[in-house]
Amino acid sequence: MPVLTLVTEQALAPVPGGTGRYTLEVGRALVRSAPADWQIRGLSAWHRDVGPARVSGVAGPTRLPVPRRALTALWERGLPPRVPGDVVHATTPLAPTARRLRRGALVVTVHDAVPFTHPELLTARGAAWHRRIIARAARTADAVVVPTEAVRRVLSSFVDLDTRVAVIGEGVAEAFLEPVTPHSVSRVRDRLGLPERYLVAVGTLEPRKGLSTIIEALPLLPQDVHLAVVGPSGWGGAAPRASERVHLLGRLSDADLAAVVAGAAVSVHASREEGFGLPLVEAMAVGTPVLHSDIPVFGEVAEHAGATFAVGDAAGLAAEASRLLSSPADRVAAVAAGRTVATRHRWEDTAARLWSLYADLTASSGT
Repeated sequence: MPVLTLVTEQALAPVPGGTGRYTLEVGRALVRSAPADWQIRGLSAWHRDVGPARVSGVAGPTRLPVPRRALTALWERGLPPRVPGDVVHATTPLAPTARRLRRGALVVTVHDAVPFTHPELLTARGAAWHRRIIARAARTADAVVVPTEAVRRVLSSFVDLDTRVAVIGEGVAEAFLEPVTPHSVSRVRDRLGLPERYLVAVGTLEPRKGLSTIIEALPLLPQDVHLAVVGPSGWGGAAPRASERVHLLGRLSDADLAAVVAGAAVSVHASREEGFGLPLVEAMAVGTPVLHSDIPVFGEVAEHAGATFAVGDAAGLAAEASRLLSSPADRVAAVAAGRTVATRHRWEDTAARLWSLYADLTASSGT
């Protein structure tokens, strides 16, 4: 029985972020569509509690005998621990890239090109590590998965991906596919202290998310329009202060998150750079108009169904938000277009393409 080993370490990170969500959603989707003759196993560094990385149907995760920081240093140097499996899929660039560390094929997901294009948006140490490990994965992995054509295009100008790169998109979480009723929206809004009209911004609070642009735009909007900020604090002092019009909600359950997003007047995405943009398509799925910065990734994922503004342009953001807030016709058009786009982003499609990739790799290697 062939074995797929998923490196699920990102789900156990202090701030898992979008890549942690990707890790868990990919695992669930792979389980739902797994060929009958395959087994899926999880793998992580040593943690006392690996509960957050558990996925029903995925064995483990098996804990390697070293903690995260040591594992990162060892694998970067091509040193054990070794990883079993006919295919090893590292869901982030933390991967056993040295051939002697594994028996099977290696797939590495690279989520964005930020370490190369905007290193200032990461810690200096983090940016340098990502550049090294992504370049190594490009040289040694059997396949590199990226979420968008925009990432493939930019990343290819920094590392040699040749024909081993696969553009495989991401999907909408189950909570956003189920009907979100007005009653559930009202109940969650009241519990969290949100007003009738608010913008919502979802994501880890870090510099590249552009939250400061949204804060700067807020005084240019009607006084009854507030801002709900959802997500954990990251780094770089990007978290705003709570105020009468700014509500810091932190991490929410998927059900609460879907209700908050569905109840928002506009979902705003002000990132300076991204790899995909899960919150964007999830907002579209629940029928919330989307307003996003004009970075190429968002343009590709949103397919022109969202309103746009230039990166860092608070006045432009406010003008587009005002239009969506005041024009029922524009809102209806944005909602309809967004729902259509969201149907084209399904985790089942992601899993189907990954299984096809794994099959090709095992067939070519004879395992």
